[in-house]
Amino acid sequence: MATDLAKFAADKGVRFFLFNFTDLFGVQRAKLVPAEAVGDMQKSGAGFAGFASWLDMTPAHPDMFVMPDAESVIQLPWKPEVAWIAGDPWMDGAPVAQAPRNVLKTLIARAESLGFKMMSGVEPEFHLISDEGDAISDDRDTQEKPCYDQSALMRRYDVISEICAAMITIGWKPYQNDHEDANGQFEINWDFGDCLQTADQHAFFKFMVKAVAEKHGLRATFMPKPFSNLTGNGCHVHHSVWTTDGKTCVFASDEDEMGLSQTAYHFLGGLMTHGAAMCAITNPTVNSYKRINAPATLSGATWSPSSVTYGGNNRTHMVRIPDGGRLEFRLADGAANPYLLQAVLLAAGLDGVERQLDPGKRLDIDMYTEGHKVRGAKKLPLNMLDAIRELKKDKALGQAMGEEFLQAYVKLRLREWNQFTHHLTDWERQNTIDC
Repeated sequence: MATDLAKFAADKGVRFFLFNFTDLFGVQRAKLVPAEAVGDMQKSGAGFAGFASWLDMTPAHPDMFVMPDAESVIQLPWKPEVAWIAGDPWMDGAPVAQAPRNVLKTLIARAESLGFKMMSGVEPEFHLISDEGDAISDDRDTQEKPCYDQSALMRRYDVISEICAAMITIGWKPYQNDHEDANGQFEINWDFGDCLQTADQHAFFKFMVKAVAEKHGLRATFMPKPFSNLTGNGCHVHHSVWTTDGKTCVFASDEDEMGLSQTAYHFLGGLMTHGAAMCAITNPTVNSYKRINAPATLSGATWSPSSVTYGGNNRTHMVRIPDGGRLEFRLADGAANPYLLQAVLLAAGLDGVERQLDPGKRLDIDMYTEGHKVRGAKKLPLNMLDAIRELKKDKALGQAMGEEFLQAYVKLRLREWNQFTHHLTDWERQNTIDC
């Protein structure tokens, strides 16, 4: 039985609800609904003008109503009088096909028709920076190799521990917090779940991290490459496919040296086939391409891929096989839309399963030092425009994601690219002023 939000408010002392949806650019939009009105709003949804967000709409479009998924409700641990709810945009009595959460739900239904359910967990890295955004927040965090630096971690104990404690309170089962490879960079890991739940949690996590950081006078960013000399913010996805009842992992096999089934290899074949086109979604911004295909950072490595390859327990590839029964997709970055990230993984993987695609040869080499020796390994796009072009020409992936979504997403991202190309940079002034 669906959660009664009015009763939830009365039982939990909630005064307001954030009726939330995520647009194509990953921006979270919301209306603040008082508890006294939430019963009616749970039935009718909260009204929005679609054009006012990053959706491909005009002011002439009718009202868009965001229908709350009451099972996603989360009481804010840092502001318990408020609760957050993920919602699905509807218009004219039907789900908005381009809306990211609806795109993911459509692909989940397709997986279920094949007898599958994707389980996943994410590892979203973030920086704690100055309020102005031009420097890391800890001026003592200067090591060349700062990863796991105990002192730097503890200097940000108040922020990290509050986020982790909040995750414990809402039942996410976090299991570790660490200082990551870049100065000022952190990661918090929590338990996996079905891919819709993980997408909702990912969206809420980004909101929570920023809100808690602000409480402490800091700013959090998931920007892919906020500092040119430091490792960027990735968002690795560990995923596996199970039977719809959640009892059997269909990725696992005791007969394979890597512990993967034939279904898993076909799913991996889909990731390899569509890897370059997926970039437009998993690495969606101009800045994303300063993280992948990048020169070595201060620590000595970017920890991000530069080609469409996979390996065993080897972090230099696009896909890693950390152990039997699961894959780790290492391409995505912190700007990835939580819902579209899960959706494009599922779309590519299911195409691989349905067409029994071959992932090719596993490469047990360091791609950073030996990648130039590999013949035939497809390179990742060098910039956002190349990625969009790859997505446009990948008919199978576009069809799986939905035609309305594809047209809207490509149109808005091309608009963003064109805005970027019209921007005059300091580099251009410095290098061409005397021409």
